[in-house]
Amino acid sequence: MNLPRRRLLHLVVSAAALPVLPSTVFALDYPTHPVHVVVGFPAGIGPDITGRLMGQWLAERLGQQFVIDDRPGAAGNIATELVAKAPPDGYTLLVAVSSNAVNAALYKNVNFNFIRDFVPVGFIGSTPFVMVVTPSFPAKTVDEFIAYAKANPGKINMASQGIGTSPHVAGEMLKMMSGIDIVHVPYRVDLVPDLMAGRVQVYFSPMPQVIQYVRAGQLRALAVTTAMRADELPDVPALGEFVPGYEASGWYSICAPTGTPTEIIENLNREIAAGVADPNLKARFLAIGVVPKAMTPAEFGKFLADETEKWARVIKFAGIKVE
Repeated sequence: MNLPRRRLLHLVVSAAALPVLPSTVFALDYPTHPVHVVVGFPAGIGPDITGRLMGQWLAERLGQQFVIDDRPGAAGNIATELVAKAPPDGYTLLVAVSSNAVNAALYKNVNFNFIRDFVPVGFIGSTPFVMVVTPSFPAKTVDEFIAYAKANPGKINMASQGIGTSPHVAGEMLKMMSGIDIVHVPYRVDLVPDLMAGRVQVYFSPMPQVIQYVRAGQLRALAVTTAMRADELPDVPALGEFVPGYEASGWYSICAPTGTPTEIIENLNREIAAGVADPNLKARFLAIGVVPKAMTPAEFGKFLADETEKWARVIKFAGIKVE
């Protein structure tokens, strides 16, 4: 009987009672050629920046290129499907982000299942979103923003990378909790130029994407979305200081197609954890607003399940649907 290679690897990894010599042999030499790390968003924003930093670290540690491949579109689903259908051999990885947990509940008609078709490899870190507005916007605080939005319903445009992305859901959470009416404007390309020009007025951005613009005064930060203020922007209040109970954060990680040999996953997890702990790389992550944190594959798996469940509740409550 000829089994497809993907199915065979799945059986080898899953059946503890069977020998795992084939996958062990392959894993001993991993990697023998460049590894593609697929990112579902444009270059220059949080997932791309974080993926490149970790990819460079893994290349130095493992002696092969880790090539970042940006495949933006469909709120990250294009990249996710590409990796889900790739051979489970460790040579095609996904920079999985908080949007993947949102998408798992939001998109019903995609050709993959994020929980079923991926295995957790390594957690990189988390980041606050930053609620930023164009400097010409009249509101200088969250209270002023909410008051302005209530006085001008439907006249504020909120940018995001697409329906169901974490920035979108973070904004929808504020709408839900504060009772304001703002208009969602999804983008497929870099939205920061339109934000700085005032064509859209507010964006719940991953911190790495906008921290330099905030520090330079090109964008105004009204709040961070975590429960407490962020060390990277200590003068920017937490949104929960104005809207009690509000909390959201983004995160970055590496996942692989289900069936990837356990030895490869464990090897990558060790190297990612070493990168997270390395003082120099850790400082580079912190400089862009990513708080590094290591997890074992099992810990990361539980985290993914919890995140997916949480955002499923938010999506149902807010009535968010794919158009």
